[in-house]
Amino acid sequence: MTVWVCFISYMHFLLNTETSKRQVVSLGYMPVVTNLAAPILDHVSKTTGNIRYKAMKYSSFAEMAESLRNGQIDAAFIIAPLSIVLRQQGEDVKVVYIGNRHESTFVAKKSLAVKDLNDLIGKSVAVPMRYSGHNLSILKLIEEKGLTGSINVVEMNPPDMAAALSSGALDAYFVGEPFAAQTLKSGDASLVNYVEDLWPGFICNLMVVRQSFIDKEPDIVQQLVQSAARSGLWAQKNSNAAIKIASRYWNQSESLVEYAMTTPRDRIVFNQFVPVVAELQSMADLMKKFNMIENTDISGLVDDQFARSSILENISTVESIISINH
Repeated sequence: MTVWVCFISYMHFLLNTETSKRQVVSLGYMPVVTNLAAPILDHVSKTTGNIRYKAMKYSSFAEMAESLRNGQIDAAFIIAPLSIVLRQQGEDVKVVYIGNRHESTFVAKKSLAVKDLNDLIGKSVAVPMRYSGHNLSILKLIEEKGLTGSINVVEMNPPDMAAALSSGALDAYFVGEPFAAQTLKSGDASLVNYVEDLWPGFICNLMVVRQSFIDKEPDIVQQLVQSAARSGLWAQKNSNAAIKIASRYWNQSESLVEYAMTTPRDRIVFNQFVPVVAELQSMADLMKKFNMIENTDISGLVDDQFARSSILENISTVESIISINH
């Protein structure tokens, strides 16, 4: 018994010693397909690489933003317009990576038989938060159809949306997957629009880091962005394995995650991860138009050097996401 205890203690010591030599990078994320990199990097870095990526799941973007402000996380997979707000509030954040695109869906209560926005006059539609591309998209659509003031747009944390619609407390919602898939799959909701039909190239979430992190650890930021980009390309070719990983981290069934990632097939865009100033500027212009911000200045927000420098060859096994063989 004594020998066994000594052996276990020794192995525990070795594990802790090895772990202590690896830098830990904390990643704040919401459990949506656009942020698939976070759970995949956490999963693979448990046993591979010189960096331990720790994925920290949040239930609201506001809470995640505060964690980033306070230095409690190193990087945040955050909803895109909120990065503009943070920058204009004086936070020296940089957009370094764009999450997987075309993974948001607009759904409505099935009993309403919604065909277009006119069928939601007098109804309530939920978006993740005021500072979201979903809100901008809905407001733009409302304006184009001459329905300003006719539809009640409300903010709701994505994990609460499906239950609110199913219980009758909500008429429709627009959100990243798999939260829309929950009610589509259960039969409580019907499809109104896929986001790509309303906003081609839509950016749901993106990764931001503080400039101080870049200044202190530029090589670590490069590895982080590169690994995130490689994880998307790996997931595209290994969807079943990616689904299993996401299911565990999100605490969702594999069947739901599979539905969200494959309905319709080849919907998700994994290779448009390089941040572009013009895209964020267009978003800022819309935010100003709808009185979310006072000016459209996004100077210094985008830092694309890490995404552009990412090595994307030889992605085969899950370990190859963060261990590159030249």
